Amino acid sequence: MTADLNAVTLLWALRSPCNLGCRYCYFGTIEEHRGAIPQHSGALSHLARTDLDLAAITAFVRTLPGSRVQRIFIAGGEPLIWPPVMEVVAAIKAAGVQVILCTNGIPLNRPELVDMIINLGVDAVSVSLDSPDADYNDTWRPARNGIHGHHDVISGIQALIAARGSSSSPRVGLYSVITRLNIDVVRTGAALASELGCDYFVPQPIALDRGHALHTQLSLTGGDAAAMSEAFTQLYRSGAPVRLPDPSYPARVVDSITHQQGFVSGCFGGTNLFFIEPDGSVYDCPSSLKIAASAAARTIRGADAHALFAAPGPCTDCALFSRDCVNMWPLMGFGRFLNEEVPT
Repeated sequence: MTADLNAVTLLWALRSPCNLGCRYCYFGTIEEHRGAIPQHSGALSHLARTDLDLAAITAFVRTLPGSRVQRIFIAGGEPLIWPPVMEVVAAIKAAGVQVILCTNGIPLNRPELVDMIINLGVDAVSVSLDSPDADYNDTWRPARNGIHGHHDVISGIQALIAARGSSSSPRVGLYSVITRLNIDVVRTGAALASELGCDYFVPQPIALDRGHALHTQLSLTGGDAAAMSEAFTQLYRSGAPVRLPDPSYPARVVDSITHQQGFVSGCFGGTNLFFIEPDGSVYDCPSSLKIAASAAARTIRGADAHALFAAPGPCTDCALFSRDCVNMWPLMGFGRFLNEEVPT
């Protein structure tokens, strides 16, 4: 996939804690890590105590103006439960960089937070919801307090869309993780997004390591390729009034579940895309295989964005493709969701 060599996208897992206990979270689960937090390179945990503090984060953000960084996806954990998060957002926007907030949607029920999102000019808010069916969603994405869930996600989306009124900003989108158990959400998720008044919808295949306890139960396989292909065909022919990933995306998804590992020609990871972990570590991309093969990570701590993301050579071929790679294509093509007009 080709990209503008002058633009960099950052996927920044800003914080580790989360108010949900999603059973297939890429951070692992609290229950798994109570005994021992994993220490290998690139390991993430909701219990980590190494998250950068506000001073270190804002020091890096102050170096963004004039750098190659064009767009930052702020993720987690759940970034919107961290009290200073909007200070970070304000600083990034002041630097002239686009901000997309990635959230489970529950914090959007706080009117003062919604007001700040709108007033600061956040470019988009991507909300995770894995099914229109509350029981399914809350089984796999349970709240830590046992109270919040699907209904709070829906009301949070509705609150944000109502508050923005006739404005087109921020864009609001729905992300759904697709497993062997909910392939139908490729279509029904788009219908829900449309019903709520969302602007875009992204169905993304689950990415679990082979050693994960849920891999066999949830991971899509070649045997699911036909069902996935048909679901995507129906989605793109449905005429749903929401923006969808580039038309090449369904084929990439189907290929990723048919060929578990492979080769990417001209990958943008490390050229136009970088992944930042809560402790400030910087990797070329979030691919577990790429991280495992990386030398010691760089860090944003005390770094200047101009030097850290200096103009590199062209995109390079990568033999470390894994299923989590395919979920990066919608991020790199995110302008499709922000633009007023989207080609069909």
